Amino acid sequence: MSAKRTQVDMLNGSLVDKIVLFALPLAASSVLQQLFNAADLAVVGRFASSTAMAAVGSNSSLVSLLLSLFMGLSLGSNVLIASYIGRGHREEVNAAVHSTIGIALSCGMIVLLLGLLLAKPLLRLMSAPEDVIELAALYLRIYFFAVPFIMIYNFGSAILRSKGDSKRPLIAMVISGVLNVGLNLLLVIVFKLHVIGVAVATVASNIVSAGLVWYFLAHEEEDFRLSLKKIRIRKEDLMTTLRVGLPAGFQGTVFSLSNVVIQSSVNSFGSIAVAGNTAAQNFDFLDFCVINAFVQAGVTFTSQNFAARKFDRCKKVFRIVFGLGIGCGVVICGLIQLFKGNLITLFTEDPAVIEYAMIRLLISTGPHFLIGTYEISGGCLRGMGKSLTPMIIAIVGTCAFRLIWVFAVVSRYHTYRMLCLVYPISWVITGAVMITAYLVTRRKLFAELPAAA
Repeated sequence: MSAKRTQVDMLNGSLVDKIVLFALPLAASSVLQQLFNAADLAVVGRFASSTAMAAVGSNSSLVSLLLSLFMGLSLGSNVLIASYIGRGHREEVNAAVHSTIGIALSCGMIVLLLGLLLAKPLLRLMSAPEDVIELAALYLRIYFFAVPFIMIYNFGSAILRSKGDSKRPLIAMVISGVLNVGLNLLLVIVFKLHVIGVAVATVASNIVSAGLVWYFLAHEEEDFRLSLKKIRIRKEDLMTTLRVGLPAGFQGTVFSLSNVVIQSSVNSFGSIAVAGNTAAQNFDFLDFCVINAFVQAGVTFTSQNFAARKFDRCKKVFRIVFGLGIGCGVVICGLIQLFKGNLITLFTEDPAVIEYAMIRLLISTGPHFLIGTYEISGGCLRGMGKSLTPMIIAIVGTCAFRLIWVFAVVSRYHTYRMLCLVYPISWVITGAVMITAYLVTRRKLFAELPAAA
């Protein structure tokens, strides 16, 4: 597949079809990535034990906490390169590509070292159940060897998305995902490796996805072509990436921190609750992956058009990605509710685990489409270079509120249902504030800057 055929002209012509064509492969890639990750749980849940399933699930929030800061930086790289394209500064693109990969490699090694050193202490800090903590720590330490490759895949995909190519990251994800599932089945069912097996499969599959994205970039057109000997972090690119990506990453880190606190509260209900919560959580991620595809479309299309001072197109981009993102979220959440009884048995047949999973599916997954209200409007703000505002709103509206809920409400009314209610309430509050902030900021920026002739 040639680079020319995968590139999208975001600055001219119709928008709806281009946004859909951009978002669909990205949504498919994210959904497949989540399904392949869910395969870890499904395999250990069906062919090992609920204890092994809880061990894998116990560290899901912790993994997000350690990764989120650096994953947010990839968004900064997306905006950086898309802005160069929008301003017509093609000569700056290649240096930015190599800076981006340099940042990815550096961040990947940092997270790997942190994971190896802090795995078990952090699981204890989260009050992971004693009957699963040894298995959870083992899984986590192996998993972190995949992190440098996860970084290369995500930052490399951000480079490709900045010019409208969301198809080839999907190809890489499909190939590595199939490998992941195959290795899961082989190592767990045939070789009886259980938690070790799914962790090793994760590492191997991420090596493949990173290798494929690296190959695509190494054979790109000249502006985007990656060369190992040219990798270096240019100061101005790092600063721009940090300015946009660091607030997004910090938001994700604090967001994950609040989820760690919630996970600790889930852990207080025992390993059965952990297993049920983890199984149900996969369906939240499924909806998020689709909505996030339109968030990424909003970021990238807004970045290019804002840099080119095409403000009317920026407004159209917001309306389109908001409508399509929320609409798809409603459909997905509705389908999950309709078939939740059958879906949850893909992960477990333990009645006690299923009971907890069904509670979360009803209370949290049903209205999960509401995350699009703040994710999409926040993404379009970042596309205009305003990353601090959505960070503050998200931290206060979701993270701070959730911590208060856990310590003030759940501690008094200690039920799993009460814990799950924190999600939809925080989504409504944060969404209303974020949309208002987007509209106010957009009006101010468009009035201050000259539009394209």
